[in-house]
Amino acid sequence: MFPELLLDMPFSTIFILLLAVTISFLTSLANRLLTDPKKAKAQKKEIAEWNAELRKAQRDKDKKQVEKLMKKQKYILQLQSKMMRQSMKVMLLFIVPIFLIWRFLGGVYTSPEGAIPIAYFPGVGSILPLLNMSSLFWWYMLCSFLFGTVFSRLFGLVSME
Repeated sequence: MFPELLLDMPFSTIFILLLAVTISFLTSLANRLLTDPKKAKAQKKEIAEWNAELRKAQRDKDKKQVEKLMKKQKYILQLQSKMMRQSMKVMLLFIVPIFLIWRFLGGVYTSPEGAIPIAYFPGVGSILPLLNMSSLFWWYMLCSFLFGTVFSRLFGLVSME
């Protein structure tokens, strides 16, 4: 069912890299199509400015300014809630398929002897000591973070400031 070739390095390494690239691309594309990046950036900026003003007022012990800012708190919480709902749309779209892919890959890249190596990390090997997880997890996460960042910037989901 699963090609034997993809069970051995470097093919397994390249396969997981391409899988991470594909999923990162699709997630970023869905994010771009289902959300309004300009509106999200404006909302983030407004929330950050309010938080900065509130912290400054609290640090300066300016009770009048704190009271004034607290009147806007309900609005800020609503903005944060809207932003959360927007990001949840994409997560809900991808969570089940990604879970199914991981269940499948976990079965494929596990043998009776243990985890099948996917990538070799210089100086460490194919099993990273942290939590004793296989290179399948670490290699996918590394590739996913890298390409998720690249695609997010390409699609204008994050600012390049």
